[in-house]
Amino acid sequence: MVSEIENSKLNSVLADAEPAWEIARLFPAQGSWSQQEYLELKGNRLVEFTDGWIEVLAMPTMAHQLIVAFLYRALTDFISPNKLGSALFAPFRVRLRDAKYREPDVMFMLAEHGNRMHEEFWEGADLVMEVVSEDDRRRDLETKRGEYARAGIPEYWIVDPQQGEITVLALDGENYIEHARFPRGKRAASRLLPGFEIEVTAALAVK
Repeated sequence: MVSEIENSKLNSVLADAEPAWEIARLFPAQGSWSQQEYLELKGNRLVEFTDGWIEVLAMPTMAHQLIVAFLYRALTDFISPNKLGSALFAPFRVRLRDAKYREPDVMFMLAEHGNRMHEEFWEGADLVMEVVSEDDRRRDLETKRGEYARAGIPEYWIVDPQQGEITVLALDGENYIEHARFPRGKRAASRLLPGFEIEVTAALAVK
């Protein structure tokens, strides 16, 4: 058994310990990452990229992932019978512009745009969905709304468990307009994919 004195010494050593700088210096400094260096990153963490800077996102919660799984299953069940296109879920990269990548929770590409799908990333998307993260609501509600619009993504679903609603945004010129806001008890409907609907209550009540 470790004595209190030994335990105190161990805690003191750990508190003074520094990162393994030799390993850290194998990677580029923030602001100087190239797109190729970013694309060569491996692992199961969500890492996004903007103009030489990388952002390591927080690990999602179980509730977040269950909602993502529900959305993905509903989307694939709708598009698969008629081969309307392809759907994926994070972690996977979507290039919004040169030197700008995001990893939407769910992404969809129409079949006629299949040439924009590559092994390591997609060039944009036709529909993206984000489950609003509790740690940074502004990122999903405002930041990504502007970024996805500038990237020309026709439809953006904001799935908000805290507010109990799904907002479907449709691209109008260079900006999104609110196609509709669907609270619990309603069925969220797509403008891009006529007939595709999701029960909001069911989507947000997954366990």
